[in-house]
This record gives sequence, structure tokens and C-alpha cells, in this order.
Amino acid sequence: GDRMWHFAVSVFLVELYGNSLLLTAVYGLVVAGSVLLLGALIGDWVDKNSRLKVAQTSLVVQNSSVILCGVILMIIFLFKTQLLTLYHGWLLTLCYILVITIANIANLASTATAITIQRDWIVVVAGEDRSKLADMNATIRRIDQLTNILAPMAVGQIMTFGSPMIGCGFISGWNLMSMCVEYLLLWKVYQKTPTLARKSARVEASELKQLNVKKESDMKPAEGVQLIVEKAVTDFEPQEEKEVGCAARIAEPFITFRDGWVAYYNQPVFLAGMGLAFLYMTVLGFDCITTGYAYTQGLSGSVLSLLMGASAVTGIMGTVAFTWLRRKCGLIRTGLISGVAQLACLILCVISVFMPGSPMDLTVSPFADISARLFENEPLPTIASPESEMIFATGMPNLLNGSITPGNSDPEMSPEPVPLLSVSLLFAGVIAARVGLWSFDLTVTQLLQENVVESERGIINGVQNSMNYLLDLLHFIMVILAPNPEAFGLLVLISVSFVAMGHIMYFRFAQKSLGKQLFVCHTPDPKAAPDSSPPGNTSTV
Repeated sequence: GDRMWHFAVSVFLVELYGNSLLLTAVYGLVVAGSVLLLGALIGDWVDKNSRLKVAQTSLVVQNSSVILCGVILMIIFLFKTQLLTLYHGWLLTLCYILVITIANIANLASTATAITIQRDWIVVVAGEDRSKLADMNATIRRIDQLTNILAPMAVGQIMTFGSPMIGCGFISGWNLMSMCVEYLLLWKVYQKTPTLARKSARVEASELKQLNVKKESDMKPAEGVQLIVEKAVTDFEPQEEKEVGCAARIAEPFITFRDGWVAYYNQPVFLAGMGLAFLYMTVLGFDCITTGYAYTQGLSGSVLSLLMGASAVTGIMGTVAFTWLRRKCGLIRTGLISGVAQLACLILCVISVFMPGSPMDLTVSPFADISARLFENEPLPTIASPESEMIFATGMPNLLNGSITPGNSDPEMSPEPVPLLSVSLLFAGVIAARVGLWSFDLTVTQLLQENVVESERGIINGVQNSMNYLLDLLHFIMVILAPNPEAFGLLVLISVSFVAMGHIMYFRFAQKSLGKQLFVCHTPDPKAAPDSSPPGNTSTV
């Protein structure tokens, strides 16, 4: 249900606003900004409440918000004409604001659900068995990839052969049923895993004195990093109970925000998390930007759907590669190998920029289009009507440059076909790179699971989500500043540079963690490691 909604909400907003991307862009900006600002607070709420309460509350809020949004959208689709005439259209605008606000609440609740289930529950269920944890992470990611294929297909077929209103009703009904099923499953898992009922509080200062070691210690782990997060003793000193004033209550969210980011920076896996976040600063994915560029290069919707399916398949291959590499080489080295594999595949994308068919033209200013819009007050273009499909297909490059192919143009004057070599290499690189991408993502996910203390899993993963959204937001800003196809090649080069920087950060983390054993691709079986080691010692990963 969540995947259906994520796919459909953008389509619904485009339909509502007369085939304009304005509402979709506003929604994306609100979602990214909300997670960026509230990620640490959501994680802190996850840490401070019982696991069952957090999971049930976030599940109910998420699905209820989607259901309510679906009902409001159905009302808008039914009575849009009447709403447009009431109060000079302000009532319809209020409905748009309400939809975006509720959809944003659904996304925040979805973030809380992901943090508590995928970053906390799964660790407790797996127990001390790291191989089981890796297999569970990979299985969840495979399910995620499959739903990424099936959910858009289901909603797309319903909206194509039915209507957007029917699509809204279907998603609302599906979320209502899935909420009940998921609620029951969560309760059963909670009942069968008694350890989920026990949640560790802040570590006592006396215990931390034994665990507090410096990051730059001379002792290097054989493989992996410390399983208990190093924290300054002063961070966890018990505070005396006292009355909380109004000013303190107002300042509390800001203090939590600050403390969350400071705690994230002090994590031993900080560089690994930053490396993952930098991978979000890219146009080399199957989002609206890359698919829009593909349309300008002559690829049809059916071809794009096949490419998206191939991307999901290679993503599943990445999860299989992760489990195999982890058994053979260890967790940290798996991330290193995955990064090399991803960068090797992205070389095809770099080559595509300079191949025949690439529209890259450095003589065209990337900012010419946006400056014209901002300072010359040129109106935004609208997408052509369905009746003029051929005009839309051939006029898309001009659309992105701020002009539209005129409807009365001579049909005999058809443009020359665009060579497909460049776009073929681009998508070949993007699809192949998914193997390394998802393997690397699973590596960093498990590093965070294993090396963040239980009482801080929520806030640390909340800040990690904020970092991911921050870099994702920057990549959208980059596209807004340079939206013309001639600049897309430059965006590809910038994207590959950020991916490379992310993997360089991870390499530095791996080097600090493993030292001279970084390139020794052999690790003892974790199950053979002694269980009687002190809590502060490191063990194999």
C-alpha cells in the first residue's frame, strides 16, 4: 500500500493541476524538508517509547493519512469544477494544501515505521546471529524491489482502464485492509519475540567508563568496528528531576535536533553513513528526472517500463551479491567491493555523455532557461494534449528548453531521429550499477544496525534519513538550476563525482576500521568468535 501511494500521489497531483508539475514539485519539496528537519525528532520519539507502541502508532497514522488523502482526492476529482468557482478558487487551493499536508504526515509516519521495523525490530529478532541479520535485510530489500515493480503496475492499470478517482478509491481500500493485516502481524511477531518487550535505557555512566575508548585508538579490529557506540561519559550522566518550564519545552525539539546530529557525527560509522548519503546526490536513477530525459531522447513509455523492470532485477541481484560477499569477505569489505562495482558500471554513463546522440552542449548556458523564467516572466509550459501525441514526442526537447512545438507546424517537417547510442549506454550503466548500489546500501544498513547502541538506534537512523533527504534535495535543486537537456550531461558528470566522493568516504572508514587487513579477503566465522569477550571489545563482522 505504501508503494502504491508513493507512485500514485505524484500522478494524482499532476492530474489535479492540469498536467503541470507544480504541485508535484511542491509536494517533493515539503516531504524532503520535513524529513530533513524532523528526522532526528522522529528517531528520538522511536527511542523513547516502547517498540509495540511506536510500530502500531506509526502504522495507524500512516495508513489513516493515506485513506483520508484518498477520500479528499476523490471529492476533488468529483467536484473540481464546483470547487473552482467557490470563493474564487481559494477552497480548491485549500484542498490542495490539505492533501499535501496529510500526504506529508503519511510520509513522516512511514519514516518512523521504517526506522522502528527495519533498523530496530529486525536486529532484536535476529539476535546475535549476524548472518541471519544479513539474510533478513536482504529479504526485506528483495520484497521492496518486487513491490516497486508490482505496485505501480497495479495502480497504473487501474488508472488507465478506470479513472484517477477509481485509483484513489482502490488505494484507500487497500490501505484499510493492509493496515488491519499488518497490525495483526506486528502483534504476532511481538508476542513470539519476548526480547522486543525489553528496551534498554540510557547506559549508566559507570558502565560507559569501561567502554569509553577513543576513535583513534591503537587497537585495530580484525574485521569491523565496535559493536557498542563510543560516547563521552558526560553525555549520559543522570540528570536530577526538575520542573520543566515553558521555555525549556519550546527549546527541547531544537536541543534534540542538535544532539541527534552531534551523536551522528560521533558515531564510528559516520563516514560510512555519509558515503551512503552522497549516493542520493545523483540523477542516475529511475526518477522523474531521468525518465523525462529519456523521453527527450526518443524512448517510449513501454521501453522505459522494461528498463525499470530490468533495474529492479539487478537490484535483487545486488541483494544476492551482498549475502554471498559478506560470507566470503566480511561486511566492511563487501561495501568496498560494491562501491568499486558501482563506479565501474557508472563509467558507461560518463562515456555516454560524449557519444553520438548526447545533447550535451557546453556553449548553452545551463542557467539560461531559469533566468528567462525568473527575470523575463515567461510562462511555464504545459504538457501537450493526448491528441497530439506525436507533437509531444518530438517536441519534448523544446518543451524542456522553455518552448513548445506549435500545433500548426508543418507535419512534413519531422525532426531527424536522435541516435540511441548515448541514451543506451546511459541506461546500461544505470541498470548495471544497481547491483553495486543495493549491495552497498545493505552493507551500510547493517553497519548501522550492528554498531549503534540500542538506545540510540532511532535518533541515529533518523539523522541518517535526514542526510539522505538533504542530498536528494540538493540534486533536485541542481536540476532546477540547469533543466535543459544540453546540461544533462554535466549533471551526469557531477552525479558520478558525488558517488565517487561517497565511496572515498567509505574507503576511509574501512581503512580506519581494518587497517592493514583491509585487502585480506578472509574472515573467521563470526559464530566461532568467543562469547566471553568484554562488551567494549570488537569482534569480526
